[in-house]
Amino acid sequence: MSDLTYPNFAFDITYNAPDSQARLGLLKTPHGTIETPNFIFCGTKAAIKNLNPDQMVEAKTDIMLSNTYHLMIQPGADVVEKMGGLHKFMGWDGPMLTDSGGFQIFSMGHGSVADEIKGRNKGGRGQSLLKITEEGAKFRNYRDGSEMMLTPELSMDIQRKLGADLIMQFDECTAFHVDRDYTESSMHRSHRWGDRSLAHFAKNDNGAQAIYGIVQGGVYPELRAESCAWTKNSNFFGTAIGGSLGGSKQQFYEIVSWCAEQIHQERPVHLLGIGAIDDIFTCVRLGIDTFDCVSPTRAARHGWAIMKGVPGNKLNLKNAKYREDPTPLCEDYDIKASNYYSKAYLHHLLKAQEMLAMQILSQHNVYVMNHLMRDIREGIKNGNLDQVEAEWRCLD
Repeated sequence: MSDLTYPNFAFDITYNAPDSQARLGLLKTPHGTIETPNFIFCGTKAAIKNLNPDQMVEAKTDIMLSNTYHLMIQPGADVVEKMGGLHKFMGWDGPMLTDSGGFQIFSMGHGSVADEIKGRNKGGRGQSLLKITEEGAKFRNYRDGSEMMLTPELSMDIQRKLGADLIMQFDECTAFHVDRDYTESSMHRSHRWGDRSLAHFAKNDNGAQAIYGIVQGGVYPELRAESCAWTKNSNFFGTAIGGSLGGSKQQFYEIVSWCAEQIHQERPVHLLGIGAIDDIFTCVRLGIDTFDCVSPTRAARHGWAIMKGVPGNKLNLKNAKYREDPTPLCEDYDIKASNYYSKAYLHHLLKAQEMLAMQILSQHNVYVMNHLMRDIREGIKNGNLDQVEAEWRCLD
């Protein structure tokens, strides 16, 4: 075990709910402290789709993430480092997280990420991924077709140059359809990659970053238990739950529950790639502290407004019934994206394919997700999380 102490980071659990594993916490980083549970917005290529950092601040955002794989290809980690790191490069002064590139190994190898995680896609490996070996993953650069290799050590070096506060170990995210033997061998390789990630991180640690270990093991309880024990016994700052989360909601929740019971209880826990409102309520009760997903801005690009208290928590502004609707999305919210523009205007912008529609809806959706997390924190604190959920999800 390394002797990392993470002096510039802390995770303080300030309250534990008596009726579930839900908890409140303070996650301290060199770029500020955030309250948990919280949502991390995806600025994959060092940009939130359709929004600048000031608009993210206006929407009350606390933390964002960027992607190692995409940034190593364009513009390259050396350029970001030369420009002062992601915070200065983007103009964002709050906490940041970067993933390791491992999720892209999975998506390149198995096609549609969202479908595969949910067990819907049974397709075979794609062409971008060339080979996964003990050393790392060899793949083709999607911009120029050149061969590239990503290893645990290189992932750590790239993430150090990018400069996010929170970083992830290098791992392979296995798919739902692969068999148990492959899942187990992949998990053990991810553990070895994690050991290498941690060792390389420790060798170059300057106190500016903290690293998360990732729980793998697919849909198999005994593998998940083994991976939880490995992260618990390794000197990571935080724990992320990754890999295939099953083929149904029930299986997904079971897997998260298994992991939440067995991981290090005093470390921050991140659930990778999850952002549906019903999932957030369920997983907060299982002890999850942070979530990330592209869904808020992706939904906006498809004309959907995320809403509190409507069936499915979304409105399709392309629907003809909004053509002459003079009402704003939510007049009670203190942001113009929500309280000023009429649904009729947004409907028109979408039909006219004006980019302004996506910008307005993106900021509204980001605001709503931040509002959701504030309500959840209040619900945990006040002991009425069930009531908060019923109000958000229209539950009787």
